[in-house]
Amino acid sequence: MFPIQNWTLMATNRIPSPQTISSAVDDLRPALVAFLQELVRSPSLPNREGPVQEKIAAKLRALGLDVEMLTTRFDELAGHPAFDDDGFSPDSRVNVVARWPGSSRASGQGSLLLNGHVDVVSPGDAALWRDDPWSGVVRDGRLFGRGSCDMKAGVTAGIFAIETLRRIGYCPAHDLLISSVIGEESGGVGALTTIVHGVRADAVVVLEPTDGAICPVQAGALTFRLTVPGRAAHGALKSEGVSAIAAFLPLFQAIEELDRRRHRDYTNLIYPNPANVAPISIGTIRGGEWHSTVPESVVVEGRCGVFPGESPAEVRALLAKCVTEVVRADPWLVSHPPRLEWFEGQFESCATPVDHPLITALSAAHRQVHGVNPAMEGVPYGADLRLFVNHAGMAGVLYGPGDVRQAHAANESVGIEEVIAAVKTIAGMVVEWCGM
Repeated sequence: MFPIQNWTLMATNRIPSPQTISSAVDDLRPALVAFLQELVRSPSLPNREGPVQEKIAAKLRALGLDVEMLTTRFDELAGHPAFDDDGFSPDSRVNVVARWPGSSRASGQGSLLLNGHVDVVSPGDAALWRDDPWSGVVRDGRLFGRGSCDMKAGVTAGIFAIETLRRIGYCPAHDLLISSVIGEESGGVGALTTIVHGVRADAVVVLEPTDGAICPVQAGALTFRLTVPGRAAHGALKSEGVSAIAAFLPLFQAIEELDRRRHRDYTNLIYPNPANVAPISIGTIRGGEWHSTVPESVVVEGRCGVFPGESPAEVRALLAKCVTEVVRADPWLVSHPPRLEWFEGQFESCATPVDHPLITALSAAHRQVHGVNPAMEGVPYGADLRLFVNHAGMAGVLYGPGDVRQAHAANESVGIEEVIAAVKTIAGMVVEWCGM
């Protein structure tokens, strides 16, 4: 065990009151903002997460936790059913796992893992940003920068919940763990690395930006590529060619109709928007080589949603059937069939029962801080939660500061008060769940 810093109070058998926790968090506000700024100012694009992970590891060591650095190696993951090669470096990306050992007293519900990811997506066109995407600038009560909301705010909230509890002399009866992982945006190789290395707890809170809603149900998402052939010809001799763009249009229309039909037939009251639970969407389209040439190929890439309770195999079969039905009605496609491929992120869906004690404990902590019951929602996007639930046997939820609509957007930001409230809620939930 690393030595506890000299500001840490002696461990006490008294259960800390919500007021004690709240006051301690408020005292940490300047340090919290500075730390979140430090994380945002460290661009952690895929293959560049090392520096930010070192900052996080150093912080956790300073808090006196046992810290382990786990390198993601594809040769260790290749045989796992949840592994997907995300196309990035297989042996130079590290994950941070820290443990606060419990006293083993018989109180509380069990051990807990707090989890977040530090990889971020590209900021895109810098001209669309008011400030530098990596500025971490604070303005009007919000902290701006790529990754501020998704999800360095959540990682910071988890770390400062632990620091708060250290400061007030709390000692958990059951182990409290926190992990900062890479690779979530492209499939989850970081979280999977921790699972393969045996990181386990009775429950997990994945600190994604949920705007304070408790999200025990996650839809899945499968990345696909559809290549549609045509026949090139000079644009002035259009009739001698076959436009791959034109050949793709009925496929696009059929995919859109499949999406509408699937949502008409699905009901789950935990989703606030029943028309957007597991959408199928096209994200990129590339076609043609020259403005005056009939395009000989179109390549589209997208994501196909997986409803809770639905298997990825079922969804792949449905999309393949949709493509096949269009092909049968088109003489060109019959003799020149499109190619459907599945690659990179293949996110399963997952669910934890809404009456699970984890949700009861988190709801009580949220209510203590906010004065109202939290919203209970399912999310339509993929996240690392499904790895912990489906492949590590943990009960789990998504819960954290920030609005997911800020994620991946220009001028991404998070409200500082949202992060402060999340720290208070998480700290209170740890006391309830891990006992003392």
